[in-house]
Amino acid sequence: MERTGVEARFVDLAVVSADGAEGGAAEAVVGALGLHDAGPLKGGGGRMRPDPVDRLVAALAEREALLVLDNCEHVVAETAQLVQRLLGACRRVRVLATSREALGITGESLWPLAPLAVPAGGEAGGPQGSAPGAVTAAEALGFAAVRLFVDRAAAVRPGFALGDAQAGSVLRVCAALDGLPLALELAAARLRSLPLAEVEARLGDRFRLLGRGERTAAPRHRTLRAVVEWSWDLLDKEEQALARRLTMFVGGAPLAAVEEVCACDELDDPLEAAVGLVDKSLVEVDEAGRYRMLETVREFCAERLAESGEEARLRAAHAEWFLRLAAEAEPCLRRSEQLQWLRRLDAEHLNLLAALRRSVTTVPERGLRLVALLSGYWLLRGLRGQAAPLAAELLRSTGRRVPDGLDDEYVLCVLNARAEGPGRSEQQEWWRRAQSIMAERTAPPRYPYLSFLWATAAGPTDASLARPEAHIGTDPWSQALLRMGKGYLALFGGDAGEAVEREFDAALRGFRDLGDRLGSAETLDAAATLASRRGHHARSLELWEEGIAAAGELGAVAAVVNMRCNRGYGLLRAGDLGAARADFTWAESTARRDGLREELGSARCGLGDVTRLESDLTTARRLYESALHGAEAELVFGQATRVRALVGLGRVAEAEGDAEGALARHREALDVSLSGGDLGEAACAVEGLAGAALLAGDGERAGLLLGLGQAVRGGEPAREQDAVRTAAGVRDLIGARRFEQALRRGASMTAQAALAELGTVGRPAR
Repeated sequence: MERTGVEARFVDLAVVSADGAEGGAAEAVVGALGLHDAGPLKGGGGRMRPDPVDRLVAALAEREALLVLDNCEHVVAETAQLVQRLLGACRRVRVLATSREALGITGESLWPLAPLAVPAGGEAGGPQGSAPGAVTAAEALGFAAVRLFVDRAAAVRPGFALGDAQAGSVLRVCAALDGLPLALELAAARLRSLPLAEVEARLGDRFRLLGRGERTAAPRHRTLRAVVEWSWDLLDKEEQALARRLTMFVGGAPLAAVEEVCACDELDDPLEAAVGLVDKSLVEVDEAGRYRMLETVREFCAERLAESGEEARLRAAHAEWFLRLAAEAEPCLRRSEQLQWLRRLDAEHLNLLAALRRSVTTVPERGLRLVALLSGYWLLRGLRGQAAPLAAELLRSTGRRVPDGLDDEYVLCVLNARAEGPGRSEQQEWWRRAQSIMAERTAPPRYPYLSFLWATAAGPTDASLARPEAHIGTDPWSQALLRMGKGYLALFGGDAGEAVEREFDAALRGFRDLGDRLGSAETLDAAATLASRRGHHARSLELWEEGIAAAGELGAVAAVVNMRCNRGYGLLRAGDLGAARADFTWAESTARRDGLREELGSARCGLGDVTRLESDLTTARRLYESALHGAEAELVFGQATRVRALVGLGRVAEAEGDAEGALARHREALDVSLSGGDLGEAACAVEGLAGAALLAGDGERAGLLLGLGQAVRGGEPAREQDAVRTAAGVRDLIGARRFEQALRRGASMTAQAALAELGTVGRPAR
């Protein structure tokens, strides 16, 4: 779906840790753009997550976008590098950054933000040199600072209006606060409980302290500190206690968490104190009932917390509360209430990461439990890359000894740390330790998602997977996953028989009964692919439609893109080029927008097939080569995409009469597909070899190769238009009887015998 106009995205960097523990500024931009990881059940534990900066470049390369990066000062060097990379690679992207310090990169235009307009000379004079007390309301409203103050005052004290009698006092307040918006809003909020004259008097008393402040600090910082400190002094003891304790939370918190984490002897009623903080504009509460502090207020109150000596106790209380929340959510993510719980965990994601970060060095055992409980959430939401750095740090903190009773938690931590990418020798050590744990286990894991993550990371040949009783639980979700896995492995191995269909049917019933939308969506996608390969096109479209709807309900964009691509290939088998083009075009646009490189390659291969079948060989070649170029650039594409691109280029060469070039491309495609064990894709490469043989005039070998392709595919005849056309050409060349003989000779072999035969038949004739 193409976007029009300039797309603007706001990115709050205030919540980014200065040490980059959550992945830093780039991860924050990835999150703001909604660029989650690839399809949860598709990527799994075995897929390395791309570098977030590379992901942003891929997503923004062709978009016209404005990125607003707010509060950069604590990560200014990292932000500068990120902005420089984005602007250099994405010509239509512009960045607006707010910071106390310039980024210091080429092309930067500085726009200092002055305070809102106030009378020249501060308290000494008013407009046109008149005394502040003599100005009219109309004259005072000529200043932006006054208009903001009056607007906020009316919001907290209904009926407040600026008259001539109040104009002088308001001007003096605005001048004393230097026209700073936050200071004006806090002062106006005092009108809820204090008369204007009292507000003016208290401001005057407070600012006499500024001269004794830190001389090296920026004036704006000193002024803000003074205003917040003045507001702090107006709080009672219970409100102050709650205000400093609220700084434990990142991005706000629900009332239940506030009441439990912040409670103690000197705070009898956290709710009453919270209401007081809201009334005094130090805390905001949204429609969902989450309490949140303005960042400047939070920074000041955090200093008060550090002085109180309560910080260690509150960190533990915060982490324990969110550990219990994660434990409550974990089983619900596999049931019908998963949408509700995903939204709840979305709201608390920053708090969950904070709890994990605080546990890394203090209580690593708690950190391991948090990682294990959140693995399903990160998988469903495509957020494993954000958690990977913390998981890796936790493993370093844990050391060489796996804590007693936490074997499953340790393995899940290793699996999440792998999303950070290869390159560290310690990753190999962690992986060997996890392999040892899985090889020695005698009972199913306590966390069902471990079964899936381990299977996709270790691969189908892992010895531990030969013992289902030791790695798959007996609960309904795990059993549905087991049936889906069996079906996938059979389909991947070239089996398209009814037994595979029964596996998918059983898995789908299990996921539907539980209400797991993603499990249902992934099973529907596989079942639709199977139906399409068997020629049941109407049924396949029904299954894809249902699967796409289920994944869309979850917001799993990558899964939807993947299914739209798969449906596009199914439509090609059915001969509906127009509908296939629509699916591939949507998938290509969405994958390009979200930086989904593998899905982008698959969509471009599909578009290449459509344009090639429409005889536009130039466009088709460009699309196929684009997919291959992307694979070679930085990331490893899925082997299926690479095979499709190579087969497509082989078909282009065939259409141009280049038999030798076609043979080379198809042979390379076959080698790639066999290296990954994907016999379904290998069959397409074998049928490509048949097309090259036909072009070379060897009808016997072409017929045999078509039969071998059928054998590799598990006995199902080829339904792709290219293979059907090749079969017709062979029949015309050597006659129907000889063609059928050659075809039967190849099709009668087992898949393994066919692959052995391909070792000689698929090579160029000498």
